[in-house]
Amino acid sequence: MLTFVGLGLYDERSITVEGREALARADRAFAEFYTSRLVGTTVADLEAYHGIDIEVRDRAGVEQHPEAILDAAQEEAVVFLTAGDTMISTTHVDLRMRAHDRGIDTRVVHGVTAQSAASGLTGLQNYRFGKAVTLPFPYAHGGDGVPPSVIESIEANRERGLHTLVYLDIKVGDVPGKQSEGDEFMTGDVAAGLLREWEDALGVVVARAGSPDPVVAADRLSALSSEEFGGPLHLLVIPGTLHHLEADALRDLCGAPPDVVEESLA
Repeated sequence: MLTFVGLGLYDERSITVEGREALARADRAFAEFYTSRLVGTTVADLEAYHGIDIEVRDRAGVEQHPEAILDAAQEEAVVFLTAGDTMISTTHVDLRMRAHDRGIDTRVVHGVTAQSAASGLTGLQNYRFGKAVTLPFPYAHGGDGVPPSVIESIEANRERGLHTLVYLDIKVGDVPGKQSEGDEFMTGDVAAGLLREWEDALGVVVARAGSPDPVVAADRLSALSSEEFGGPLHLLVIPGTLHHLEADALRDLCGAPPDVVEESLA
């Protein structure tokens, strides 16, 4: 049996009760933290809190060479852990299909996602979000500034009046699951600075969603690019056309200047 468990957004306590029960029943636990990180905890703290050893896999160990996970799941109760929700913005459906092809039963225990948190913290309505995008570090895509595909997706959403959730790039070190000096997390101010070259639009930075001290700030991208939002993880939202209730939320909950919000009202 292979059970995919989302750990939630921030620390060892962000998991659902159902997810924790699945961990308690497991014989072995595997995890990956290259798609996202729980910045409020460590692998050691996760192991201590849940009372189980966790075998952290790198990208190759999950996507190219998952045999260790699948062989274990053939004989034992195995959980596979990720930050957030285990099937949102990951490639892990491939691992589930490989298990299915080998006759291994699978199950998914969902966790809180950055997508749902971004909607909840900003007051922007979830069903009015369009296609999400990931903004890479410029060096990571071999060019300068923002890839054209990112701008095209944002503009396509805005033409339909839809909001865009912009995931910000993460580059992790060489040791799976270990924080290192080589880890890089794109911040909201950097993302706003990159996107302002496209248009000085209204943006919303969401920092540390799921933590005890999340920060949410709305303003023009040029203004956001000069602010500091503290430690990771950060997201950026580019709103489309605003419903009046969304406009009120951005002003009252996110500190957006009224004149900037007014420009995006339906």
